[in-house]
Amino acid sequence: MDLEFNKREDQNKLKWSEINQIFSEIKKGGGEKRLQKLRDEGKMTARERIDYLLDTNSDSIEIGGFAGYEMYKEHGGCPSAGVVVVMGYVAGKQCLVVANDASVKAGAWFPITGKKNLRAQEIAMENRLPIIYLVDSAGVYLPMQDEIFPDKEHFGRIFRNNAKMSSMGIVQISAVMGSCVAGGAYLPIMSDEAMIVDKTGSIFLAGSYLVKAAIGESIDNETLGGATTHCSISGVTDYKAKDDKDALDKIKNIMKSLGDYDKAGFDRAEPQLPKEKIENIFGIMPVSRAEQYDTLEIIKCLVDNSEYEEYKEDYGKSIICCTARIDGWSVGIVANQRKLVKSGKGEMQFGGVIYSDSADKATRFIANCNQRKIPLIFLQDVTGFMVGSKSEHGGIIKDGAKMVNAVANSVVPKFTIITGNSYGAGNYAMCGKAYDPRLIVAWPWADLAVMGGAQASKVLAQIQEATLKKQGKDINEEERNELLDKISKKYQKETEATYAAARLWTDAIINPIDTRKWISMGIEAANHSPILEKFNLGVIQV
Repeated sequence: MDLEFNKREDQNKLKWSEINQIFSEIKKGGGEKRLQKLRDEGKMTARERIDYLLDTNSDSIEIGGFAGYEMYKEHGGCPSAGVVVVMGYVAGKQCLVVANDASVKAGAWFPITGKKNLRAQEIAMENRLPIIYLVDSAGVYLPMQDEIFPDKEHFGRIFRNNAKMSSMGIVQISAVMGSCVAGGAYLPIMSDEAMIVDKTGSIFLAGSYLVKAAIGESIDNETLGGATTHCSISGVTDYKAKDDKDALDKIKNIMKSLGDYDKAGFDRAEPQLPKEKIENIFGIMPVSRAEQYDTLEIIKCLVDNSEYEEYKEDYGKSIICCTARIDGWSVGIVANQRKLVKSGKGEMQFGGVIYSDSADKATRFIANCNQRKIPLIFLQDVTGFMVGSKSEHGGIIKDGAKMVNAVANSVVPKFTIITGNSYGAGNYAMCGKAYDPRLIVAWPWADLAVMGGAQASKVLAQIQEATLKKQGKDINEEERNELLDKISKKYQKETEATYAAARLWTDAIINPIDTRKWISMGIEAANHSPILEKFNLGVIQV
C-alpha cells in the first residue's frame, strides 16, 4: 500500500468514526434519564424491545436511524424521529419492526415521524414483508399538528396503508406496550393480530381527562382502555400479555406459524467473499470529492470473488455497467467511473460526468437486466450530465432522458449506494430517492446537492451581492469574501450525508463494509414480491 492510500484510509475511517459517534448519541433517544424512567415503569426501551424480539446472532439493518437529526431544535429535538425501524428476522422470517420510542416526547409524532413510518410501510408493501408494530405513542405532537395531521402523506396515510397491506395479504402484528391514543388507536384493530400489555398498555380514542371534559363521565384510563377492557369487553385486542417480554414472545410464536411466500425468483448461488479486502474501500476513496479514482477498484471490493463481467467495456466509459454476484445474488451494477477516460472517438471524458454514449449504454444495460430479471445496483458518484455546445448538439438531453426513462420504468428491484457525489440530474439518472430504489444508503463522506458546493456558493453569493447593489449597498472585497464564506459554510452543511439522512432522502449512512449486507438483505426482501409488471420504456426520442 502506498502513502496516499494510507492517508485516505486514515481520513475516511476518521469520518466514519465521527458518524458512528453521532449515531451513538442518537440511539440514546430522549436521554438516559427518560430511558431509565421507562424501565422503572416496568417497560423495556424501544431498542431493548427490538433486540429481544429479533433472532439472536442474525443480521439486521436499521432504516432511518438519522431521521430528525438536528431538526426541531426549538421543540427539544426528535432523535431518530422518535421511532426505531429495523429490518431483521423473527423466528427465521424476514420482517420489518417499527417501535415507538417513548423516551422522545412520549413517542409523539413529529412530521418526520410520519414520514419515517410511511417509509417503513412503503418498504413492507414493495417487498410484501411482514411488519410488526410495537406501539407506545402519545399520538400527534400537537404544537406541529398542521404539519402531520391532514395531508395525503401525513398521519392518516398510516391507516390507509394498514388497509391496503391487509388486502395485499401482508402480515401485520401490533403489540400495544404503552399509550395508543386518538387516531393511533385504529392501528391495532387494523392489524391482523393485536395484543396489549397489562397495566402499561392502553387504547382509547380519548383519555379520561378529555372524556370528562367532553361528556362529563368520570373514569380512569385503565378502566377506559386497559388490557382487561380490550381483551374481555371490547374485543379490540386478541391477546393479553403480562409484560413486555411476554408480548414479544407471543409475536415470536405468531411468526413461527407463518407459511412460505411466493418468490420473485432472483438467482442466488453459493455466497463468496471478495478476493479484494472490502476494507480497502477506505484507502481507495479520495478525501476530496473532486479527486479521481478507478471505480472498478471499488467494485472488486464489493462483488463475490472480485469477479464481474463488464458490458460494452470500450464504449461510454464514464459509466461502468457489469453483471456480478453479491453475497451469491446475481446483480447488474451501474456505476459512475470516477477517473479520466478516453472515449471511442479519442476524446477525454471527465470522471463522474455522464456523457451521451454512457447514458445510451446504461439505458440498454438496464433494459437487459429487466429482460433477465436481475436486480440493479447503482453506485452513485456523479457530478451530473456533460454540458456545453458539443454535448447539447449531440443530444445529451435526449440520451439522458432515455436513461431516466429506463430507470423510472424498471420493474426489477433497484438499490442505490451513494459512494461520493450525488449532484443535479445525475442523482435522478443514477436512481436517486425519487426513482423508487428499494433501499438507498450513503457512505459517510457522501454529498447530495443540486450542484457542487464551490460552484453553488459562488452563484448564490453573486445573486446576494446583486440584490444588495439594487438596494444601493456596495460591498468591498473583504465583505464579499465574508459573504462567500458564510454562504459556503451553510451550503456545505446542507450537502452532507447527515443532512440528507435526517430528512430521509437516504435510508441510512452506512459503513462501506456493510454494503454487501444491505444489498443482500434488500434483495432477499425483494424476493418476497413476484414481478407482475412488464418492462416498457414508453415513448422515447431515438
